[in-house]
Parts: sequence; C-alpha cells; structure tokens
Amino acid sequence: MFDLNIKIVLNEEYDVIVIGGGPAGCTAAASAAREGAKTLLIEATGALGGMSTMGHVPSWCPFSDKEKVIYKGMAAEIFAKSKKGQAHVQDEDVSWVSIDGEHLKRIYDDIVVENGADILFETRLAAVQMRDNGNVDAVILANKAGLTAYKARVFVDCTGDGDLAAWAGAKYEKGDSETGEVQMATHCFVMSNVDTYGFLYGPRLNPYYGESPVFEILKDGKYPLIRDRHMGNKMIGPGAVAFNAGHIEDVDNTDPRSASNAYVMGRKIAHQMADALSEYHPTAFGNAFLVSTASLMGIRETRRIVGDYYLTAEDYLARKTFEDEIGRCCYYVDLHKKAKTANQGEEQQIHKKYKPYGSGESYGIPYRCLTPKGLQNVLVAGRAVSCDRYVLGSIRVMAPVMVMGEAAGMAAAHAAAGDCDVHLVDVQRLRNRLKEEGAYFL
Repeated sequence: MFDLNIKIVLNEEYDVIVIGGGPAGCTAAASAAREGAKTLLIEATGALGGMSTMGHVPSWCPFSDKEKVIYKGMAAEIFAKSKKGQAHVQDEDVSWVSIDGEHLKRIYDDIVVENGADILFETRLAAVQMRDNGNVDAVILANKAGLTAYKARVFVDCTGDGDLAAWAGAKYEKGDSETGEVQMATHCFVMSNVDTYGFLYGPRLNPYYGESPVFEILKDGKYPLIRDRHMGNKMIGPGAVAFNAGHIEDVDNTDPRSASNAYVMGRKIAHQMADALSEYHPTAFGNAFLVSTASLMGIRETRRIVGDYYLTAEDYLARKTFEDEIGRCCYYVDLHKKAKTANQGEEQQIHKKYKPYGSGESYGIPYRCLTPKGLQNVLVAGRAVSCDRYVLGSIRVMAPVMVMGEAAGMAAAHAAAGDCDVHLVDVQRLRNRLKEEGAYFL
C-alpha cells in the first residue's frame, strides 16, 4: 500500500452527476437538466453515444411493437434525428434502421448541451466516497487534470457495468448465478469500398435469412477465430457496411486484464472476418477494406445491481404491467451464450420458451428496477438495472435503455430538489411529467 497524500480539488457545483455517456447516460443528463437540475455528464471516451457511436453497432433494434413506436420521449427524438441524416433511410422505417455514428455523435452532443447539462470527456470514475447514512458523498474522477472530487445531491450510474453503485456497496449479480458465465462479447467493425449492388442483391449474410456464406466459412476451417454463425450487418453509407459479428468468450469487463485481452482478440477476429468475406462473398467484398474496429468492446453482460424490484423472465412471459412503470419493452430475449455451451437447438429452445412478442405486445419497466437497495441517492439506468439475466437479454439494447435514462434523470432531478432519497420520489408525479414529455407506458 502507498500513502500518496494527494490533495484533491473539490467541486460542489452540481445537483446531479451522471456517470457514463452512452445512450442511457445521454438521456439521463439531458432529462435531469431539462427539469432544472444543474447536471454534469461524465464520459470516459471523447464522444457520446457508447455502443451506438464509439461501439460501431450497425443498427437500432426495433422501436416498434409491430403496431406503433413504443420507445418515445427523448428516445424517439434521437431516433428520428438519426434517420434524417441518412439518405437511404425513410422516415417511416422503425426496425433495424442503420446508424451513422458520426452523425449520431452530434445529435447526442446537442440534446445534452441544449438541455443545459455540462460534459466532461476523457474522464473516468476512479473512486466513490460514502457518507455514513448510505448516501454517496462524492465521486473521484481521473482525467488530464489529475484526480478531482465532485459532489452532487444525486448520482445516476449509466456505466453499463454498475461501477458507481457496486463501488458504493450495492449488492449485485453477475452473469449466471451457478457458473458465473456472462454473455459473449463482440468487437464490431466497419468495412469500406463494399460493392453496394453485390451487398444488397447477393447472398444474405445473416444466417437467419437462409443460405449464407458464413456456413461455408465455418465448414472451411481456414478462419478458426470465426466459430459461430453470428453475422449481424448493415449498410451504413455508400460502400460502407458495419458488422456486429463474431463472438469473444469469457470477457469480464469489470476485470481490466480480461477486457484488454478482448480487444486484442477482437481485432484478430475482425481481420479474419474481412478476409473470409473477401473469399466467400467476393461480389460484395472482393475489394473491400477493413477501415475501423470499434473504440468500445460490445459487452452484453456484467453486473446487475439489485434494486427495489427484480424484473424476471416470468414478467416477460406475462407481458406484465406495473403501477410504477416508466416505459415498456418489446425486444426479444437475446442471449449470446458461449459456443461450447449453446447450440442451434438450445437457441431454438430459448426462443420457444421466451417466444418473441406478437403485434402490440410489450412488458413494463418499473421505476423500482432503477433504485438500488441500500443506496439513497443513486439511480441506475442501462444494462445494469435490477433484473434476471434472461430479461437482461431483452432490456439491454439501446432503445429501452434511453427510456430508462430519461426516467432516471428526471427522477434524480426531483430527488435532488427534495430530500435526495430516490426511493421516496413521487412516482405518480414522475410518470405524469414523463407523459408530458411524450413517454409511452400503460
């Protein structure tokens, strides 16, 4: 142990501090600031948007329950603006709409700044300072200014891994309760100089649409890092295709060494994918160029913070409605299990038991999923909310986490204006305000 005896500058300007500038963090910060709270958003990278920008995820999951858009409010605003920047996307498109990450970065910048929140880029959460009463007193941040302390009345954890809440002492689950297995990660990438006609009208890469070159790639064995059929892809611009493809096993994003090793492996997988596509789909990819691997690893599962309500697979099956719900979700149970423990038959069993919803079906997201037990002035939004891992397979995607973020930010502002206890927020007032801002729930 080292006693560094470092003097840390303290900032006490803010009512609400949001940690993490992904989709949930952006709507949380914008929402809190819109409610009148002086708000600071902390982001570890140099741009907002998380996996939707820095992570190269190629498309939005469906915004519709097959009848109507259900991810409303700020989520719908961001979605609509993202479509306006793409000539090949129509206003009425609502399912698997491609993402122009550079355009989307500016959209996030605008929604956060124009609502009045401040942003600190290239800044990481380094430690949490607690009070004796179960409140977080301050967060220690690390950036080019060194270590600095920031106090706020309420904090919103949008780190994805539940770092703030876990470091503050909240109970959590991680992965499978028996084996500890977490869903596989994916390092997304972009290829340019793709032949547009060959891509759009040649063989479909996604294996769920019939014959795909991926089956031949797997049979060949020449590309050993391509070990399953995962081949999500979308044209994001002229001659540019983004891929959510390939899997990396046993990535624990709360372990820096594990996460670092995953980036090394992810770049190798992307290289093999590019070579394999050039060989087995030359009409589209014969002259293509691997132009970028993502700045963020595609992590699907780490900690799930235990909150006042624990959303379960039974709630998914029951299409459950809650008195305190702040949004709805209709995405299917999408589990990326390890290749050696999952096969096509098991995938089919999961889809049979947790059958994707029909038209108009969804389940509620209760406010109590966002409120960690044992912490008074902390909310969690994003994939670290209180749920089992099957529901996590549904609720972790970008549209519902933006809905959660808007609700968490608004609740944080309401709590900060009062006694700072997020468990005692007037939920009916919160729901009424969310409705006024266009939110959808029952």
